[in-house]
This record gives sequence, structure tokens and C-alpha cells, in this order.
Amino acid sequence: MERAEAYGFSGAMSGAFLLSCLLFAAVNRRQRGPYMDEVFHVPQAQAYCHGRFLQWDPMITTLPGLYLLSVGVVKPAAWLLGWTGSVVCSVGMLRFINLLFSAGNFYLLYLLLFKIHLKNKAVSGFQRILSALTLAVFPTLYFFTFLYYTDPGSVFFTLFSYLMCLYGNHKTSALLGFCGFMFRQTNIVWTVFCAGNVVAEKLNEAWKIELQKKKDEKVSSRKGSFSDLTRILQFLVKYLISPKNLVTLTALTWPYIILVFLFFVFVFVNGGIVVGDRSSHEACLHFPQLFYFLSFTVFFSLPHLLTPTKIRKFLLSLRKHPVQYSLITVISLFLIWKFTYVHKYLLADNRHYTFYVWRKVFQRHELVKYLLVPLYIFAGWSFTDTLKSKSIFWILTYFVCLLAVTVPQKLLEFRYFILPFLIYRLNIPFLSLYRQLLELAFYILVNAVTFYLFLNRTFQWENSDEVQRFMW
Repeated sequence: MERAEAYGFSGAMSGAFLLSCLLFAAVNRRQRGPYMDEVFHVPQAQAYCHGRFLQWDPMITTLPGLYLLSVGVVKPAAWLLGWTGSVVCSVGMLRFINLLFSAGNFYLLYLLLFKIHLKNKAVSGFQRILSALTLAVFPTLYFFTFLYYTDPGSVFFTLFSYLMCLYGNHKTSALLGFCGFMFRQTNIVWTVFCAGNVVAEKLNEAWKIELQKKKDEKVSSRKGSFSDLTRILQFLVKYLISPKNLVTLTALTWPYIILVFLFFVFVFVNGGIVVGDRSSHEACLHFPQLFYFLSFTVFFSLPHLLTPTKIRKFLLSLRKHPVQYSLITVISLFLIWKFTYVHKYLLADNRHYTFYVWRKVFQRHELVKYLLVPLYIFAGWSFTDTLKSKSIFWILTYFVCLLAVTVPQKLLEFRYFILPFLIYRLNIPFLSLYRQLLELAFYILVNAVTFYLFLNRTFQWENSDEVQRFMW
């Protein structure tokens, strides 16, 4: 990092943290007590603060990583600063843990952008800082910085694990992956993604050698054709059934393999992936979750996905490949018809944006969910088109992990899309400076509206005196 860039990054990070502190104070003034899922998380952390480590709220579905880390930070800080009484492990103090995670996420996002796009000399330091700032204030993630939720910590350890993987520190990466797993069990998928990165790199090297032998460069330049995909799959099977190659890959990825093995032991002993209340978190094949994620991605990528050039390119692709798109349309319609699930929380909780998305869009008419298929197809095409700079093996790894982390979820919840979106956004080519500024302005606008609604547009339920607030 050059000196000017270092100063710029320090200034951006300090400014963002200061503004976050001011917003943090505003949130804590308006909402002093636990809100939403905090009514479970805060008492559990406070029980740990008082040394009651065997106490557990059966309504909590995640492992105790957040509470253990909170005690590990708050208790020494209280001892050093002489804090006593109710301030120790208070709601505000516990929420402040996530503000620290947010600052850490900003730094990790910058380091990841630097590492992933290291070979792109055209990218300036200012663009890296701007992109890191934009992703650090990504609305769905940034909102939960100010509440005591698992999301900021879950993202922190997953991004840290990914960074260590890219630098080849696989033991450290797996250890950090374990920390991420302790915050949210589904983060095991991103441990597999890290291992998949290692495998994809070796496969890409072998594939290039294969291409050179055949002197057939067309295969690598036409990733989209069916014949090329068939040849790649044949190569993949041939490579992976070789004992020598399997030994090499195992030697490279053994820390991740051990962690995945421990995950399966946990699932066997626990009787499932969820701890605590399982009745509301049953796994199912909810394939439309992929369509919701793609729509979510298009919305938050409007400054660089929804452009006249992109639309023209998509229409040209439709004209060139009508059979493929017709087949995709039929499959999409079938998946929506047979595999759409509506969680009871989605229909009952009018504090979440997803409640209004479902009511205002999907519940307008039975046919709406089918009429949205063209939008899903455009979203899927745009999504894959922006990833074309990555190797085919990296793309396959990412899509497998994307399916694993979204499809089994019955509940439509935007928080579940945070990590797959960030991984995607980190790996696409840098935007022009104008589009980066547009994207940042868009995120700031969304955040402003979100916090305005949360802080000022309160309401009450008929049978409750508690103040209710809108949120993601």
C-alpha cells in the first residue's frame, strides 16, 4: 500500500467509524431495550457475563460464538476501565461489539479487494478504498451493525477465513472458518468454498495444460457453449478419479476437510444443523430462493447491471440461443410451481421488509410468481456475465456453494443473502469511477431510508404496548 493510499484508507475508515458511532448513539437513544431477536441474544450474552455458561435459551438456533466472544471482549475492557454494575454487558455495550466488527469488515473488504484484483494495475488506490467503503455500508449488513445480531461477526470471520485462504494460510483459514461456524452453522458452506478455491486453482492449471496439448484455445473462450461444458465435465471427472490428483488435493485442503468432518459429527450428535428451536427452521428444497437471491443482487447492483449496454447484450444472447433460454424458462416455471414454500414468519411479521415484498408483489395474483421468470432469467444472465473473468472451476465452486446456502432455507430472509452477495461483489471486475460513486450514493440512500423508517416511523400492534419498528 502506497503512503497516499494508506492515508486515504485511514481517513475513510476513521470517518466511516465516526459516522457509525453517531448513528449508533441515535439508535441506542431511540431503542434502549432489546428489539426483535435481541430479546433472545442479549439475555443469553448477559447470562454468560455472569458466568452461567450452562444456561441456554431453547429459542436460539445458532451456536454461542457471539456470546463467548462478547464476554471475552467486554469483561477485560470492564476490568481495565473500572466499569461495574449494569453498564457491563448492557444492551448498548453488547451492540458496540458489532460496531467493532463493522470496522473490521471494512478493513477485510479492502484487503480482499487488493488481493483478488492484484494483477489489475489499472485499478487505483482510490477505487479500492471507494469499493471497500461501499461494501462496508452494504445496507442489509450495515443495518445489523447497530443491533446485537450474529451477522457482522459471522461476516467478519468468513471474510477473514477467505482472505487467509487466498494467501495460502489454510490452517489459519480453517480455524477462522470454525469461528464463523460458531456464529452461524451455515458458514460451513464458505469453508467448503475456501477449499474449492484451492481445488479450482489446481484444476485451472491442469486445464490450461490440457488446452495447450490440444492447441484448442476456443474451448476456454466459449465457456457458455454446451459442447465446451461437456468437455470440461469430462476433464473434471478424469482429473478427480486420479489417485495421484486426489492425494495432492487432500494434502492441500486437509484443514478444511477436518473442519467439514467435525461439522458432520456435530450434525450427527445434535440430530440436525439447528440448535434450539427447530420447528421454524426446517430444511427443504426451496429452489426459488435462488431466484430471490438473483433479484436481490440485481437490485443492489443496479448502477452496473441495469444499463442499456447490458440490456442490449442480453437481448442479443436471447436471439442467439432461443432453445437454451426456452429450456431454462420451462425449468424455472417447474421449480416455482413445485418448490415454492411460504414460511409462517413471512406472512405474520409485518416489521420486516420481506413481509411487504411478499404481500405487495407475490400475493397480488397467483400468476405473479410465474410472470417474474423473465426478470429472474435476466438477473441470472447478468450475474454470470459479470463473473466471466473468473475461471470456469471457480464459477462452478461458487454456484455449488450458493445453492447450498440458499436453497435449503424455507424462510425468505435478506440476511441470508449477505455473504453470497459480498463474495460475488468482491470477485467481479472493478467498475468505472462514475459507477462506483453511483453505487455508493445508492447504498447511502437505501441506508438513509432504512434508518429513517426504523427510528421515526414506529407503530404498535393491537394487543401489545411495545413500540414496533420496520427493519430488513
